[in-house]
Amino acid sequence: MKLNLIINKLPLAALGAVFTGILSSMSVAEAADTPNDKPNIIYIMLDEWGYFEWSEMGHPILETPNIDKLASGGVRFTQFLAGANVCGPTRSTLMTGQHLGHTTIRSNGGGSPLMAEDITIGEVLKGAGYATGGFGKWGLGDAGTTGVPEKHGFDVFYGYYHQTHAHSYYPEYLVRNSERIPLEGNTGDPLKGETFSHSLIHEEGLKFIRENKDQPFFAYLPWTPPHGYWAMPEDEPAWQKYKDKNWGGKNQKGKQNAEMYAAMVEMIDRQLGEITSLLKELAIDDNTIIFLCGDNGGQPYFKNDKHPHGVLAPNLNPRTGERFRGGKGGFYEGGLRIPFIVNWPGKVKAGGVSEHLGYFPDVMATLAEIAGVVPPERCDGVSIVPTLLGEEHAGRKQGQHEYLYWESPKSRAVRINNWKAIKPNGGKKYELYDLASDIEELNNVAGKHPEVIAKVRKYAKEAHLPAGKGKVLDPSLGFKKPKKH
Repeated sequence: MKLNLIINKLPLAALGAVFTGILSSMSVAEAADTPNDKPNIIYIMLDEWGYFEWSEMGHPILETPNIDKLASGGVRFTQFLAGANVCGPTRSTLMTGQHLGHTTIRSNGGGSPLMAEDITIGEVLKGAGYATGGFGKWGLGDAGTTGVPEKHGFDVFYGYYHQTHAHSYYPEYLVRNSERIPLEGNTGDPLKGETFSHSLIHEEGLKFIRENKDQPFFAYLPWTPPHGYWAMPEDEPAWQKYKDKNWGGKNQKGKQNAEMYAAMVEMIDRQLGEITSLLKELAIDDNTIIFLCGDNGGQPYFKNDKHPHGVLAPNLNPRTGERFRGGKGGFYEGGLRIPFIVNWPGKVKAGGVSEHLGYFPDVMATLAEIAGVVPPERCDGVSIVPTLLGEEHAGRKQGQHEYLYWESPKSRAVRINNWKAIKPNGGKKYELYDLASDIEELNNVAGKHPEVIAKVRKYAKEAHLPAGKGKVLDPSLGFKKPKKH
């Protein structure tokens, strides 16, 4: 197994980090009720969920009591950033623990797969004795490729493999361990059918938790709402609440988009409550750590004269009027700022708000430490366990990144503390912003700080390596794009 080779491949320079990780892992294990009791891990990632799209952030429309409760009972991170600005690459950085200069998938290629040799969080946790299940949108390799989740550490994965397949909530089938599971009454129309896919995905996630309550488990829930073709059953309670609001903006089928989007956020909130209630019912809530986040920055959908930042305004601070620049698809703050919440009753101090600067590659290092194992040598992440459990408990101060790095085919971005440099849209020059005083990224100060730009160029050059490429092994098994409707 790949994980067994990790320590043998470590250079001497890395051994100190290994020993530190082992000692830290012991500290984390002590956080459980008994020293040998590994905590369950639930990681929920919502597709395109915006930074301000929940009620605790002061949102004027959305009501999300279960998300609010999760945050108030744990810690909310203000600048734990997405690994990328679009779906596939951000999942690649999350699962591999590698930033965009190292990870395999760096653009939204639809079915672009991980390489066979890529090591994922699923493999690391499975090697640590966890049952591993994924339910939702994989996006890192279609059936018939080297990137399928069941070859990357997941005992079971149910949902969508190809990210374009995940655009519809009424697909003709879902996939379980590369096998197509037909959905009754769905014809391929992305906006209507008899079987609402997300309900099945949610129920399978609950079933996995029930079936594995007596052993440590990792439930990875990369849910598709509120992204995609907005559609849901007429009797969904959240839709009944919003369907008559008439905020404006409809799709080609005459469905109301903004209202449906709001309903999806509140549906997710209710389902999060069902997960936390199940954990209490099974008496495993105190030994389960829950992560909740978005996958990349929000989109200012449904703009009109009354709502210039979009009806739901994911990047607009409703309390201050400040707006994160841009949105999904760009490396300005609107494309990278996401909600990020961690809750572990009795272990993570309730009511915390952390300004620690981190991003998705750190999740691999963090979960490995929580599970009591060493992350892969190629992991670019810094564990946030000292922030979660306290530096005294972790036995060390919280580590910091020298820099954070992002790239796409047309853009680069580097973060050094409060400095944010971005080379947008194929441009040759970096822009530079001081986020401590210019969170909206309106004042480009690159000309005033050539020493910072020189450092940025150095980091960007050292961070980029040629991308690896996964393989398609049997194209006949893959997703076929649906007919346009």
